[in-house]
Amino acid sequence: MTVTGPPPGTVWMADHPLILAVPAFVPALIIAGVVGFIVVRDRRAERAENEEAAAQDDLAAANDREEGRGRPGKPDEGDS
Repeated sequence: MTVTGPPPGTVWMADHPLILAVPAFVPALIIAGVVGFIVVRDRRAERAENEEAAAQDDLAAANDREEGRGRPGKPDEGDS
């Protein structure tokens, strides 16, 4: 028995290894996308949190200056 190629005019729609690989890559791409989304969201939240903390520190320092109190461990600007 001899093995022959496909009959003339045969068009291959997909190769079997490609069909077998797609189910492995799709979940991996979904997981990578979810991880990327979480990383971006956490970095944005951390940036906003740091900006809020800096604004609160600035506000506390301004209130201390208005009330004539210096920061602990630092002399007041008016004391010389």
